[in-house]
Amino acid sequence: MERLIREMVDRGIQFEDALRAFEKGFVAEVLNRSDGSLTGAARALGVHRNTLSRKIAEFRLRRP
Repeated sequence: MERLIREMVDRGIQFEDALRAFEKGFVAEVLNRSDGSLTGAARALGVHRNTLSRKIAEFRLRRP
């Protein structure tokens, strides 16, 4: 994680962009590991299913 942070800072990536990239990747990975189950992914993320649905739409993710 520290190496990734250093690379992002070196590349001049702004804080908000870094947060968005991390959140999108994290949600996508958990969704993938839950085989596309909104309930399972929401539980693993600690968020409500509606929140997860909004994130999926916001990040234009596809369920596996």
